[in-house]
Amino acid sequence: MLIYTDDKNLDDNVLEIAKKLNASLVNKTPSDAYLQYDSDGLSLITDPINIKSKIHVDFLKGKVSWRIKRFQHESSLKKALGKNKEGITIFDATAGFLSDTMIFLSLGHKVIAVEKNKIVFHLVSDAIRRASTKLEFINKLDFRCADSFNLYQSLKKQCDIVYLDPMYPITKKNQKKSGLIEAIKFLQRKENLVEDGEDLIGKFMMDDFKKIIIKRPLKSPKKYSNINYQVKGSTTRFDIYL
Repeated sequence: MLIYTDDKNLDDNVLEIAKKLNASLVNKTPSDAYLQYDSDGLSLITDPINIKSKIHVDFLKGKVSWRIKRFQHESSLKKALGKNKEGITIFDATAGFLSDTMIFLSLGHKVIAVEKNKIVFHLVSDAIRRASTKLEFINKLDFRCADSFNLYQSLKKQCDIVYLDPMYPITKKNQKKSGLIEAIKFLQRKENLVEDGEDLIGKFMMDDFKKIIIKRPLKSPKKYSNINYQVKGSTTRFDIYL
């Protein structure tokens, strides 16, 4: 993997990212997929000729920032978590770009978020670095690059909730909405991490847990018959197991 940057943006942070990803730094725009590091931070460009292929994680603006600012309106997510007078510890086993994790943190909870894909991990870690002085609750986030089920074995006793948000099935409708789907597919191929979300869910369901929350499309079929209760939103639902 190549990281494109220039001399004015060359700093210790990008040097550390390059080292951890075993990536080479270049000062000319590559013709194939590459990472870009500039004054905005780290981005992924999966297709240099398609502007929609750029992935840049930012918790201070955009959709996630808007959700953070109105976190008290996340009624379905709050109902799924349940009433908790004190902060709880949530194990986010499918962290991705941390969109829901940021709401958990906003609500005062501690989150152990796990992402297996190294490129996604560094894109998100860079966003955390940039937001850390603005969002005080980030100090309650423990973000790790690992296999979530394996890591859970050593942490399960301290986790009150396991949260699972497997990637929705790719359809013609959501594939046309943005280049994000293609970017995700690229990342999976890049690290050979095409994993069946249902297989991961099955592993957690067979293990010890206090509570599992699975986020699914509203009209998707029930995979397990022992659901304790559901919380339904306009496009998604949360299946809760106790």
